Amino acid sequence: MGKPTGFLEFARELPKKRDPQQRVHDYKEIEVQFTPQDTQRQAARCMDCGTPFCHSGCPLGNIIPEFNDAVYEQNWAYAYEILASTNNFPEFTGRICPAPCEASCVLGINKPPVAIEFIEKSIAEEAFKQGYVTPIIPKERTGKRVAIVGSGPAGLAAAAQMNKAGHSVTVFERADQIGGLLRYGIPDFKLEKWTIDRRLAVMEAEGIIFKPGVNVGKDLKANDLLNDFDLIMLTGGSTVPRDLPIPGRDLKGIYPAMQFLSQQNKRNAELPVAVDHQGESYTDGDILATGKNVVVIGGGDTGSDCVGTSNRHEAASVTQIELMPMPPQDRAESTPWPNWPMMLRTSTSHEEGCERQWSINTKEFIGDENGNLKALRLVDLTWENKNGRMQMVELPGSERDVPCELALLAAGFLHPQHNGLLDDLNVEYDERGNVKTVKYQTTTNPKVFAAGDLRRGQSLVVWAISEGREAARAADCYLMGETMLEAKAVSMISVE
Repeated sequence: MGKPTGFLEFARELPKKRDPQQRVHDYKEIEVQFTPQDTQRQAARCMDCGTPFCHSGCPLGNIIPEFNDAVYEQNWAYAYEILASTNNFPEFTGRICPAPCEASCVLGINKPPVAIEFIEKSIAEEAFKQGYVTPIIPKERTGKRVAIVGSGPAGLAAAAQMNKAGHSVTVFERADQIGGLLRYGIPDFKLEKWTIDRRLAVMEAEGIIFKPGVNVGKDLKANDLLNDFDLIMLTGGSTVPRDLPIPGRDLKGIYPAMQFLSQQNKRNAELPVAVDHQGESYTDGDILATGKNVVVIGGGDTGSDCVGTSNRHEAASVTQIELMPMPPQDRAESTPWPNWPMMLRTSTSHEEGCERQWSINTKEFIGDENGNLKALRLVDLTWENKNGRMQMVELPGSERDVPCELALLAAGFLHPQHNGLLDDLNVEYDERGNVKTVKYQTTTNPKVFAAGDLRRGQSLVVWAISEGREAARAADCYLMGETMLEAKAVSMISVE
């Protein structure tokens, strides 16, 4: 513990953000750079608790007090060694993780918690700057060939770990660029794509082969994959969006959020938008919010990303609506520490300009004579407890039409795409439509494993990395009969 009184001396402080009026004109990251000394002060706030609840709050089991102590001592090499032992990509999670570890921080019981996510990002960036991030090439190869299908955070984590175990790894991606959700789902103002390319260069130097633009199941048949590789790891994500099948759904101007977001990421990369992030051709051309009244249907992070992108398109207005009631301003009594708190969260995109409405249901899409969306019919809701279940009830007389030329559906994802590769591999699905596994191994073919959102359902990037690591450990044990890959570091209080 670097400074026993640090949590008494220093207040929680995060990097300043660029002015909203300035940043809405570009897609650069929002935070202003912090100095190593600033990070040192924040690391000094860690109390080195006897029972570090942050361990169990983190899906990766990051060894947080130890790397905080190393940062306080300005031993960046050791800090990165500790962090990289549990997290393959701290430069990603340090930017886009909602930081469940901070919700479990003991200091957070009565003070603002330690700025763990920011410290993580600082460690990663300092490690790259100082040259501590170097390719680690296995001394020996096992002779086993592994195919990873899907290059999102779960696939990349699985690839890194399987390569570390000495297997020859090939990563297949149907999009034109490697990165999955990181590349085409998260806006550049939250995660600039040079961070992905920087990491991919290290992974390629370690011997991992990347093959973008290959739609496995279509361009490469499932049987060929089974014949050519000793093990297949499915990490394709949860890609079927939740639709809104109400009257007027066929009007032009209604799109899944991910289609809208991925197009803008392609523009930023100066890539053609004629083909979407799943390798399919667009039929509606460019989706732009410029000059339009935009309504984002869904109150989560993806909806927030649509808000920020719409503002950068210079939309006439941006409104985000949500079925559920407005969360409380502070931690709800139903989610006491150290649980992830149910509370209102305001993102940087909301700060840039957005009207937010809760307990709203969309009844109908209304079009003009040319088949274009012109308005939404909305109604206010109340939520009532009926037989132990909360049910929504429409408020009489609250129905109204609001102008809208672009509606973005950001209500989440149902499950992975079944037709194609998954059906060809004859995998079994669970009751939610996700790939069914036992310890990451599919129930129908012992050489086929699955990890990430495709297996557990839509979740966080940090959970996807955890899934990829754990699945790689199970797969390595299947191939070799044992594994030297690190087990997840969990604290004594973990309930897993």
